[in-house]
Amino acid sequence: MNKGAAGAAPLFSRPLQNNYGLSFVIIGMSLTGPAAADQSPTAAEQLPDEVATLKRMVLELLASLHERDRDIAGLRHRIDLLLRRLYGPRSERFPPNQLLLFAEMIAGQDTAESPTEPAAPRPPRRRCRPHGRRRLPDNLRRDPRHHELSEAERVCQGCGQMRIDIGVDKSEQLDYQPASLFVVEHFVHKYVCPGCAKRPAQAREQQTRPAQESEPMPSREPEAQLPPPPTNSMPASRAADAGPEPIAPRPQTTDPSPRPQPQATPFLIPDPGEVVIAAPKPAMPIAKGLPGPGLLAHLIVSKCVDHLPLHRLERVYQRQGVFLHRSTLCDWMGACADLLRPLYDLMVSVVLQSRALHTDDTTVKMQELVTHLLSTARLWVYWGDAAHPYNVFDFTRNRKRDGPQQFLANYQGYLHADAFSGYDGLYLPDPQTATARIIEVACNAHARRKFYEARSSDALRAHQALAYYRQLYELERHAKDFSDTQRLQMRQDLAVPILGQFHTWLEAQRPEVLPKSPMGEAIGYALNNWEALRRYTEAGFLAIDNNVSEREMKRIAIGRKNWLTIGSPRGGQTAAMLFSFTSTCLRLSVEPWAYLQDVLTRLPTTTAGQLGELLPDRWETVRRAGLAAPPTSEPSPTASGSAESAR
Repeated sequence: MNKGAAGAAPLFSRPLQNNYGLSFVIIGMSLTGPAAADQSPTAAEQLPDEVATLKRMVLELLASLHERDRDIAGLRHRIDLLLRRLYGPRSERFPPNQLLLFAEMIAGQDTAESPTEPAAPRPPRRRCRPHGRRRLPDNLRRDPRHHELSEAERVCQGCGQMRIDIGVDKSEQLDYQPASLFVVEHFVHKYVCPGCAKRPAQAREQQTRPAQESEPMPSREPEAQLPPPPTNSMPASRAADAGPEPIAPRPQTTDPSPRPQPQATPFLIPDPGEVVIAAPKPAMPIAKGLPGPGLLAHLIVSKCVDHLPLHRLERVYQRQGVFLHRSTLCDWMGACADLLRPLYDLMVSVVLQSRALHTDDTTVKMQELVTHLLSTARLWVYWGDAAHPYNVFDFTRNRKRDGPQQFLANYQGYLHADAFSGYDGLYLPDPQTATARIIEVACNAHARRKFYEARSSDALRAHQALAYYRQLYELERHAKDFSDTQRLQMRQDLAVPILGQFHTWLEAQRPEVLPKSPMGEAIGYALNNWEALRRYTEAGFLAIDNNVSEREMKRIAIGRKNWLTIGSPRGGQTAAMLFSFTSTCLRLSVEPWAYLQDVLTRLPTTTAGQLGELLPDRWETVRRAGLAAPPTSEPSPTASGSAESAR
């Protein structure tokens, strides 16, 4: 060891952290010459000669290298996740042969099963869709085109006779005609009574005079020119004969007793407004508006289903010769949302009657009205169960817990959701009943995804966890067509033991991994939410994950890349309502344009008690019943009468 270095510098210094999380141990040496500038030994002569000191240096170097490798692995894992999210596949599958790595676990399950119990027959594999040309649907409009020869071409070249038609060869060709705008001209016919229209104008004016003019005044001479009012006791012919003597009834006016009788029988001249009547015009979706229900339905479907922004629709309509500004289209969508509001509220009330709800949220950019800056808003989906098959969206300006708490204020049942802390207040027990109004059901797909993302850092533990989840999902796949009772029995017999083994394995692996590592975070997430993750085994109608609501959020994500932003909070509410109807139609396999066109036509004249008939599932049931009903074979009375007259 260098003798002159005593007290000049410490042998070891504290580890220094840089901006990238890497730590370095600076070894202090008393060096002279160029090596003293960087404080780094470059030759064996510069190292100490004591064995104990060298051992401590090696241990610190190994610890530093281990920490650096761990940090590098963490950074590499984050980079891999980022690159996979941007350019890689979204599927979370892994090779099924990976299960063979865990022979002990599989062997233990095989010995637990009874050898005498016959194996359950595997369900038939789903047949692939046939390739080649398929039969065209029967509901498409057919345009027959007959290709015939002229009389000159049908002349036989051998004998000169005319060839006769012996049959046809039929073939079908699928063609397309672009959708086009058309104008509906409403002609409201008006009708007038010819008799009432010929009455003198002064007779109609007398009906509108004030009440005091009904009292006869002696000094008013023009009243002598008016015909006496018709009464029940005097016929019209007699009143016409009494025209030259208008002063005769004047002495009777001084007697106050008979005066109430003329006041009770005023002039019965019709009101001019009742003389001319018009045919009633059907109510429009937008009062005195330009668009019809078909155009409004096309606008909603193009924006919410086909993800076309309004500026593209503006150009689509302009190619057909009609310029409709995007602000006008936006106002029309807002008017449609106002018209659909009662039906949307009914869907919300029906969805809240579900035994189990699925919910999820996603971000949308909203433009502030005052500053025109972009802020992050949220769209929430609430997926009803099979008995209440509606998808209802809600809009909030942020991700605070106020949104779910207000929407689910009157809900009681199970809630499938992720581990977002905003839902925690919903699961608290009621102070009065000491029972929770809403029961949490966590998403196993979220827990599985964390193990899948940890494959690059800890492949052995990650694939073992994925093997457990593969068995659980395989059971759910086989029980897809089971009833709720059968599915519950299957889960109690087969899924609960697998979950017990999985939980034991997680508890054993938790002390072996670093808490901040990807595998440590995956294990911690699963154990912290374990009761909610296994709650799906308590009822047959619950789902193992929350993928149905996440798939609905993908529709918003695809549209978000096209229409980019929401213009205002009112625009967010409009989008939530319109997405509720289009998403429900797609869930129930209802053609969204046909549904919206019919609903927008009927809704202005629909009473509150008839709103249930316009719900998507009931509307589709009525439509299919009408299509399946055979046409009546009995001729109508008009047709039979015309046939008899023809004979």
